Amino acid sequence: MPDVAVIGIGMLPFGRHPERTVVDMGTEATLLALQDAGLPPARVGAGFFANALAGRLFGDMTIGQNVFGEAGINRIPVINVENACTSGSTAFYLAYNAVAAGQVEVALAAGAEKMCVPGFGLINSGENELETKLGLVTPASFALRAMRHMAEFGTTPAQLAAVSVKNRRHARHNPMAQFREPVTVEDVLTAPMIADPLTRLMCCPIADGAAAAILCSTASARRMQRAVQVKAAVLCSGSYENPQDLVRWETDYRVCRLAYEKAGVDPADLDLVECHDAFSIAEILHYEALGLCLPGEGGRLAAEGETALGGRIPVNTSGGLLSRGHPVAATGLAQVCEVITQLRGEAGQRQVAKAKIGLAHCAGGDKDGDTKSSTVLIFAV
Repeated sequence: MPDVAVIGIGMLPFGRHPERTVVDMGTEATLLALQDAGLPPARVGAGFFANALAGRLFGDMTIGQNVFGEAGINRIPVINVENACTSGSTAFYLAYNAVAAGQVEVALAAGAEKMCVPGFGLINSGENELETKLGLVTPASFALRAMRHMAEFGTTPAQLAAVSVKNRRHARHNPMAQFREPVTVEDVLTAPMIADPLTRLMCCPIADGAAAAILCSTASARRMQRAVQVKAAVLCSGSYENPQDLVRWETDYRVCRLAYEKAGVDPADLDLVECHDAFSIAEILHYEALGLCLPGEGGRLAAEGETALGGRIPVNTSGGLLSRGHPVAATGLAQVCEVITQLRGEAGQRQVAKAKIGLAHCAGGDKDGDTKSSTVLIFAV
């Protein structure tokens, strides 16, 4: 199978965009990615468009065809993708496979979401499951995970807060991030309580936004100095085992292991990570699944600065979901944009020195907080 590279990325600043539609935002991100790659729309051989909510909120269908058509891309296979929070990274995974299989020379993955609308609620999935009927819904399910981690490993509220403080500090230098003002541990701990022990500043904000990436075979990318190789693109679905282990997402551990094996690297080789910090406890749990530390040590890792810029393994240099915002279907591709920007050496004041290998991790579930799917994408220069 041919090797695959990312040759173009595009992203809009995440936040409230009341004047913009999903199609409008997705089109702009697509055009920015094409411009970054230096390719005309006619070069795209297949398009994968991620959106999780527009169908329910606005009754929209075949959004990908509308987005790509507005960008001048037509008469190609277009696949619309919905996979909860992993929608964007799943679109990337499908685009990667299309190029790797030799089906197309160039593929496009894009995702857009409009969430800052009146009456918006949680993703309408899992509503008939027992856990949801019992009230084990987001963010309460993540609060349970935090409480269990605290009971089992001695993790403290201050360690949970350290994740939010770090990510806000990183976001200060990211013009794409929604919230960029620094916060302190005290600010986080004294913010309004959402679900004990999670305060508002430990929970990611919703947002409008879009992001896109252009992929092609490495052979075609060799003449492009800013191309970044895709070393692994792995997607796993959940095991649906019950009862759950509240401090170990089996899907995460499995997808990380498979991705490392495919890429031929291990956690010690990574220079940076973007992970799915929908809540501060989620980032801590993902540290452990990714092998950045032993189980139970994630809180200490954050509190001691090991995952901050300048630390042993910087995590969420973009500000993560906690500060950048979380427009569901755009999130996975926003992570890709950050990792590619870092590996190109174009991240400015948040640049990780001598970054050569980066990883993007995204987890998707439903209202009960169970991980139904998980993706890991590994990149290298």
